[in-house]
Amino acid sequence: MLDVTVIEDPEAAAVSLDPIRARLLAELADAPASAAMLAGRVGLPRQKVNYHLKTLERHGLVELAGERRKGNVTERLMRATAASYVISPAALPAVQPDPDRFRDQLSARWLLALGARLVRDVGMLITGAAEARKRLATYALDGEVRFASAADRAAFVQELTAGVSALIRKYDAPDAEGGRDHRIVVAVHPTVKDRPTPELEQ
Repeated sequence: MLDVTVIEDPEAAAVSLDPIRARLLAELADAPASAAMLAGRVGLPRQKVNYHLKTLERHGLVELAGERRKGNVTERLMRATAASYVISPAALPAVQPDPDRFRDQLSARWLLALGARLVRDVGMLITGAAEARKRLATYALDGEVRFASAADRAAFVQELTAGVSALIRKYDAPDAEGGRDHRIVVAVHPTVKDRPTPELEQ
């Protein structure tokens, strides 16, 4: 099972957003289970759970983990293909964000468009690397800082911009044969406080 996977297909995205199917995915991310086992947990008839599982399987969101005999019946044990899922903007190609439409380093919406492109691009790269059976060279840095004042935040952003820009100028080799272009995204935004997850209605 993958830790996280990106859903790029529009139909698979729609399937995953159904509340019951999302609940089934969460259950199957914990451990493999049969339709009968899941029926008791989600409060639905086994036949209805089986229908949802077949739909999830058809879109590659769950897979067969094994089979077991129970009386005269062979139960299929299913598992989620990933512990968590991210829906790529590629699933809505006509309306996906385009950060090249406007550039405003202080705009939260431009930051959102950059984040969406990051999800789309890295999702496509993961898919391509998996098909080619190659490792994907990426790097990410994540951290938190508490600024004492808005002036300190502005000074931090200025120094960060100057430092990263200097590194780009130092290492950028546009004429290097065999070189490969890389995208750099740096973001600063307020930390979001965790909110309790609402209970799903069945």
